[in-house]
Amino acid sequence: MSAQQGAGAGRLEAEQVRSMFDRIARIYDPLNTAMTAGLHHRWRERAADLAQIGPGSCVLDVATGTGDLAIELARRVVPGGEVVGSDFSEGMLARARVKAAKIHTAEPRFEWGDALELPYADDSFDAATVGFGARNFSDLPRGLAEMARVVRPGGRVVVLEFTTPTRPPLSLFYGLWFDRIVPLLGRLAGDGDAYSYLPNSVKRWPGPATLAAEFDRAGLCEIRYLLTAGGILTIHVGTVPVRAHR
Repeated sequence: MSAQQGAGAGRLEAEQVRSMFDRIARIYDPLNTAMTAGLHHRWRERAADLAQIGPGSCVLDVATGTGDLAIELARRVVPGGEVVGSDFSEGMLARARVKAAKIHTAEPRFEWGDALELPYADDSFDAATVGFGARNFSDLPRGLAEMARVVRPGGRVVVLEFTTPTRPPLSLFYGLWFDRIVPLLGRLAGDGDAYSYLPNSVKRWPGPATLAAEFDRAGLCEIRYLLTAGGILTIHVGTVPVRAHR
């Protein structure tokens, strides 16, 4: 649930989203843990598994937020590898740097960056990931295309996101949780507006098959997705074609 950009009808403008994530950076981690019963760490581990990286790999984590996925990736690239966490919220990046300084593996490098105009050359990374941030891209096709552009041929693009279940009873519980409980937690933490925006961004997010089609339009191949956590979470994976025209 980290930040990049959200705009359009019923959405916040990019600067509002940036300001919102700067504002909630201090409460972001404890509320994430409360909202997911701590399971978000396991979900990020699974996304890192699907990136298929290892010692010596160079990986980009887009919309890194407070850096949890980047830190998980960093554990897998030693020795000799590198992880870059990119986000456009300096407040979130500051939290990520403090957190990363406490780990005993390769420390990720955290940098300001716009997901729609990544400041990296073509084929710079062995994989690119985004965990709970792609739904805030103001232009999803462009964001996916940028991730594919900076990954070398044969490397993977991985997107971890919530999805809206369609079958009861989980759909009923999910609606209650995101429509009532999450905004209430936000109000108790002092930022009800932000934690009303976040559930709404989940509702706007395309379903798994639609997102898989966006992967295809971004030029990726070998596309698949894993629906997990009882149907509230998807991990999409695509490969940059080896013979793609870059």
